[in-house]
Amino acid sequence: MAESILVLRVIKTIVGLLGIFGNALVCFVVFKTKAMHTTTNAFITNQAVIDFLGSAMLLLGSNTPIPVPLPTGLSGDLLCRLWISDFFLWAFLTVSTINLVFLTFERYFAIVFPFRYPTLYSRNRVVVMMTVTWCLGFGSSCYNVFFYANTDGVCMSLNIPGAQAVGVMIFLLQYLIPVVAILLAYVHITVVLKRGADRVGPQPTGQSGVEAAGASLLRARRNTFKTLLIVFITYVFCWTLNSIIFFMFNFGYPLDFNGALYIVSVALVAINSCANPIIYAVKYRQFRQGLKKIFWRKETNVQNSDATRPVTIT
Repeated sequence: MAESILVLRVIKTIVGLLGIFGNALVCFVVFKTKAMHTTTNAFITNQAVIDFLGSAMLLLGSNTPIPVPLPTGLSGDLLCRLWISDFFLWAFLTVSTINLVFLTFERYFAIVFPFRYPTLYSRNRVVVMMTVTWCLGFGSSCYNVFFYANTDGVCMSLNIPGAQAVGVMIFLLQYLIPVVAILLAYVHITVVLKRGADRVGPQPTGQSGVEAAGASLLRARRNTFKTLLIVFITYVFCWTLNSIIFFMFNFGYPLDFNGALYIVSVALVAINSCANPIIYAVKYRQFRQGLKKIFWRKETNVQNSDATRPVTIT
């Protein structure tokens, strides 16, 4: 449905375009860089695919006109329940939240339980986890389908008994529980990394190969940890306002859907779809290295080719 609020339409269009480009770039860099073919980056790629599709829905939903009145029959009902209700957009946003939980706990087990990690995160189990992520995201968003109906050519939101209970469940499952779980995991990871840093200590010159490898692994883990922590903080910042006002709305809060509070909350949620690629480009060392290898190497090869090309004197 074309966004009726002009400010939101502009924001969603810009964010949608940035999200499509940025998340496609993340997928491309991971795919082309063999060193990034790891379990962690598999979850990061899954996150990028989800946010790419969410950004596409954001762009299309804000700029696609809807026929007025809606057609009668099944086509009009599906258009109302699936498209006008923004079912796909919110489903992708929910999948993104759940994948962030799985991504966090992948790092949690890799750092806190390194000896159990290879068994827990085998290739087949990772595929199952990603499948569960998508199923949970879409399954927990199905409530949206039942809250809308095509009534005489107009898509109307319905007052359904138990809506408050559904609102509480959505707030818990899609926001509060994931945030608390991720926060606890990061606290424990921080403690474990601090202990590891204390054991390694300052690295003198002439250290053995084993010591150097241990220090290098610790630095890599800390860099990945810091990057994903920023991703989590960004998620909390972008989602908290919208989640709280939606929770309050279910208990009678007079939310003005054309007011500044609602516009800001939706804009923040939209921005989260394009934020992660920027974070990777600034903070994730492995992603930056992959980016340089793909683009700077090509540029260098072209320059070297020009330098070695024979010069014809006329």
